[in-house]
Amino acid sequence: MEQRIGSSSQPLEGAGFDPAFIPGLTSPASGRTEEDGPEKEPEVADAEEAEEAAAESEETAEASSSETEEDTEADIDGPVFEASDRRARMVADHRGVRLSLDDQECEFRWDEIGAVETETARFGKRYTVTVHTPDRRWYPIEIEAPARSHFQEWDARLDAVLDAYFEEEDEEKEEQAAG
Repeated sequence: MEQRIGSSSQPLEGAGFDPAFIPGLTSPASGRTEEDGPEKEPEVADAEEAEEAAAESEETAEASSSETEEDTEADIDGPVFEASDRRARMVADHRGVRLSLDDQECEFRWDEIGAVETETARFGKRYTVTVHTPDRRWYPIEIEAPARSHFQEWDARLDAVLDAYFEEEDEEKEEQAAG
């Protein structure tokens, strides 16, 4: 009996064996033969240069947008609510409500919000804020407070923001409907 060292057989192809295989869009990773050789260095260098250029353009865009945001935020003197812990962050201001958890973020303008609900844990230090949208979706975020005594302060500050901006949107809609 003859025994071979190394794999000379080609691996199976298709979605059943390669989860990255998408027929028609990409060729399977196993489609490369030994004759093709390793990836060419110039292509890798070009890709890295493209990524660096994209990162630089993002940084300049962020810098210019942050300057614009700072200018507009300086003009508006309204209440702002901000609460965060090591993973989660919530900001409510004149632009709307922004939630972030780890690397995930979402932003809601005031006209996209149906309701904002807060809840405190009976035991522990978790403060839950849930943003409800008119299309019956909800987005909860839990923020761990440094102490339970912060809950009342956070509720009061969030209520001030909601009173200032959320009610204002409702009044504008009523005025538009009447006029």
